[in-house]
Amino acid sequence: MLVLALNTAFTTLEAALVRDGELLADARESLPRGQEKVLPGFAEALLKAQGAEFGDVDRFAVVTGPGSFTGLRIGVAYARGLSLVTGAPCVGITSLEAAIPAGMAGTALGALMAQRRPPDQIWWVQGVSGDIGLAPVQEAGLEALAAMLRGFHAPVFMDGADALGELAANLDLRPMRPSAVTAALKAARLDPAKHPPAPVYARAPDATLPGPRDDA
Repeated sequence: MLVLALNTAFTTLEAALVRDGELLADARESLPRGQEKVLPGFAEALLKAQGAEFGDVDRFAVVTGPGSFTGLRIGVAYARGLSLVTGAPCVGITSLEAAIPAGMAGTALGALMAQRRPPDQIWWVQGVSGDIGLAPVQEAGLEALAAMLRGFHAPVFMDGADALGELAANLDLRPMRPSAVTAALKAARLDPAKHPPAPVYARAPDATLPGPRDDA
């Protein structure tokens, strides 16, 4: 199975190509803005370098977040479009799932920092086992995250761990690095029906639709 995975959830644009569990190629480019203009050619160039084209891809994968609101929409929309045009299924993989190595045994916790400035430090958190999230991504402040991690013995993939103070010394801490490579390696094992390519936003939108008028 040939898998093309995309990660536009952050300021670095990433793509990875995997065949039957073997990484063929990957590319990344720091691009805080303008990903929508670069992404099509970026993905096409990666395929072309391996003598392939979009029609050869058996499955597409996209990192669905949490992450940059605009970046997520760009990546998800493009991956969906490729799936529609080629007929190959597309799977969505959360940023936390994309940070924990493929095939890792047991359970791990991912904690991706969403807001760094104290005292309002916030992480996006998800437990992962068997390559997939055990529950939806949730937000946790420092106090809630610390309570969650006390006595925790499984690996914790986390950034901003210094905020935990002395608690960090008792944890199996590992780098938090969501990647298109990990997404590509996991994609072949996932059921597209259970992992749709839909953006993951940890908090509800600030704006809401207006309710019915009293005089309606």
